Amino acid sequence: MNCLIVDSSTKNLYISIIYDNKLVFEKYIAGKNDHAKNIVATIDEGLKENNMTVDCLDRVVCGIGPGSYTGVRMAVTVCKMISSFKKIDLYTISTLKLISSGYSGICKVMIDARRNNAFAMVFDYNKSQYVLKEGLYSYDELSSYEADCIITDDDIKVDAFFCMNNSILCQNPDLLVPNYLRETEAERNLK
Repeated sequence: MNCLIVDSSTKNLYISIIYDNKLVFEKYIAGKNDHAKNIVATIDEGLKENNMTVDCLDRVVCGIGPGSYTGVRMAVTVCKMISSFKKIDLYTISTLKLISSGYSGICKVMIDARRNNAFAMVFDYNKSQYVLKEGLYSYDELSSYEADCIITDDDIKVDAFFCMNNSILCQNPDLLVPNYLRETEAERNLK
């Protein structure tokens, strides 16, 4: 299996490549609202380092959010384009699962959503089940959930194989939309 994994929903851009069932490229890039300049260049770097082209890929896995409104759209757009133009299967995975996939036990995963809220979940990786489903929660609500580890987008640790094996096939990549979990501030202000 040859797989590209991309997520740009948090302040860290994550890109990895699995080739012949081996992790051959993995990069975490701390961003300053500049994922757009790094995303395509880093994918290209990973492919070239491994004497690959996009045509070598069997699958593209995209983190679809929640997270930064603009950040989520970048990975989704790039992955959709690769899938559509090269006729490669597109798979999706929650950004919350992606950024915590390298941990074990019960994980409380949170991405700051401002106004004392977080995009969050509590997931038991030992049992592969949710303790608290993904959603927008106040930090007060989240404080009542016990966990073996608390993960924010400062602490991401990705298991590329988990992401590849636990992603979901997108039947129609042209219709894929990011998982925002709430309206944007501009949309809320229009009401």
